[in-house]
Amino acid sequence: MDDDPRNIFALKLTLKARGFRMETCTMAQEAIHILKNDPQIGLVLMDMMMPEMDGYEAVKIIRETPSISHVPVIAVTAQAMEEDRQKCIDAGAQEYVKKPIDVEELLTAIEKFA
Repeated sequence: MDDDPRNIFALKLTLKARGFRMETCTMAQEAIHILKNDPQIGLVLMDMMMPEMDGYEAVKIIRETPSISHVPVIAVTAQAMEEDRQKCIDAGAQEYVKKPIDVEELLTAIEKFA
């Protein structure tokens, strides 16, 4: 999930070319709804800085919702300080990737949950 459609488009093309199936959205509430209704989703890429509800709050809700709490979350953020990484992990994300996204780094993170 990302609030910038251009980022979603580029990431979707890249991951689709690698054989991944994706659902995309630009709002955290929509992502939580999709997760609750599609048990096939095996991983979430979560933009941590979004309007209305940020990724930190969304990850917390995911972790507190029994039916989806097991889904791994990779935090994606432009905030690249070490304390930002730790903040994402503390919020409940299992992995952290900074923007601009290095595709190989992202794929390595995704493979940890495959």
